[in-house]
Amino acid sequence: MLTQALLVDDSRSVLNFLKRHIEAEGLVEATTFLDPVNALACARERVFDLVLVDYEMPHMDGISFIRTFRALPGCADIPIAMITSRQTDDVKMEALQAGATDFLPKQPQSVEMTVRLRNLIQLGAAVRKLNDRAAHLASEVAAATRKLGEREEEIILRLALAVEYRDNDTGEHTLRVARYSRIIAEQLGLPARLCRDIYLAAPLHDVGKVAIPDNILLKPGKLTDGEMAVIRTHATIGERILAGSGCELIQLGAQIAAGHHERWDGAGYPNGVKADEIPIAARVVAVADVFDALTTRRPYKEPMPLEMAHNYLVEHQGRQFDPACVEAFLSRWDEVVEIAGQGRSPASENRDADVPHERDCRGPSRRG
Repeated sequence: MLTQALLVDDSRSVLNFLKRHIEAEGLVEATTFLDPVNALACARERVFDLVLVDYEMPHMDGISFIRTFRALPGCADIPIAMITSRQTDDVKMEALQAGATDFLPKQPQSVEMTVRLRNLIQLGAAVRKLNDRAAHLASEVAAATRKLGEREEEIILRLALAVEYRDNDTGEHTLRVARYSRIIAEQLGLPARLCRDIYLAAPLHDVGKVAIPDNILLKPGKLTDGEMAVIRTHATIGERILAGSGCELIQLGAQIAAGHHERWDGAGYPNGVKADEIPIAARVVAVADVFDALTTRRPYKEPMPLEMAHNYLVEHQGRQFDPACVEAFLSRWDEVVEIAGQGRSPASENRDADVPHERDCRGPSRRG
């Protein structure tokens, strides 16, 4: 690959000389400009390996050009030589501080200019190779990181689905809760990485159900107080399963497992914390989880219409739910409706959230 050189001088004769000289050995392709402003515009669009710029030019001198060029993305290490006959210490110091690599004398037949130019060409080619190598390595690292992320996502989703199948004929609840949670996190303006992590960790909210006996977890009728106490332990058990991990994503899953049944007013479980004491990820998942539980068919109830579930969230914000999470969720209602209608099976059941139903006249059921 030819070294790409950018030549900037307000003298046409000097430009022609430089172009012939620098391209003589067939290793360099030179692009010339009489106007430094136009040269900078080109440098914003193209990659150059070497820059030669005159010191004295109209509109912009060589030092200002160098300073502006160095500020362009990817131009911090490109060799730049300033061509000038005024090689005073003050000019050299100012040019070096602006980012000049070397200086070239203006005498056309100078041996010094020939030697310095050859060195600059070699340096430009070496910098290009290093940058290409760095870009290649960065691409490989990005690809490997992306693949690890995809595997991480798959492992977590499959683990969550394994838990879900104990309590549900399909894994749709888990996937919908993840998607609802991402909507809330994004609408809250949380950092993109945290939105992704909440999406991935949300399916782990019920991992503690692996320890709940089948005769309680799968009971079609109303739970006794004792059975309810047992099923509520899944929050603490889930935290214990996920706690202590060196993986930040699993740590987030532990927060969600422990806190997704806490309430904004402090009346939740297992710790009775309230408001901002509840981790934001758990507050997000609490809204997503309850909404999906309300709108899903269960052994003890029919699915609630979406509009009724919408109203339930509104009525219970500030008590059961973080008001900001409810507002964020409902602000993208069209997407929520679309997700709710995708792949929903009449057999989809999950004993999970604080949902009202006709079998319990005393108030909300705490089914998981």
